[in-house]
Amino acid sequence: MPKTALLAAACMAMLAMAASMADAKDIKVRITAGQNRMTATFLDNATTRALVAKFPLTLPMTDLYNREVVYRFPDALPAEEATTSGYDVGDVVYWTPRHSFVIMYAQNGERISNLQKIGRIDTGVEVFKRTGNIDVTFELMDK
Repeated sequence: MPKTALLAAACMAMLAMAASMADAKDIKVRITAGQNRMTATFLDNATTRALVAKFPLTLPMTDLYNREVVYRFPDALPAEEATTSGYDVGDVVYWTPRHSFVIMYAQNGERISNLQKIGRIDTGVEVFKRTGNIDVTFELMDK
């Protein structure tokens, strides 16, 4: 009988984990910079939900440090999961101290404090290496 109970508990745990993974929803986003179109997969977190509630959204993004384009919102977005971390090329992040919405297009190995991950550009992030300051449009994609 104990083996049966243990097996049942293991099955229940696996079902709960599968249900939790199914509940985690990635959010598909179309990004347009000039004539260039990209897709991104945003994580489902409070920062992302606050951001996509503003979509469709066109932002004047500034090229900074030859590694990122950034827009600074006048008001803060929620960022309960902000941490100190590195980043990967293609990451879309929110830097809390200056309310900065950032697309990382080049790597310098820096670890950044107060960084909230939002998602990743799936393909085409390299276009930002040649755009400079540019208006960028963000919109939800149909599933």
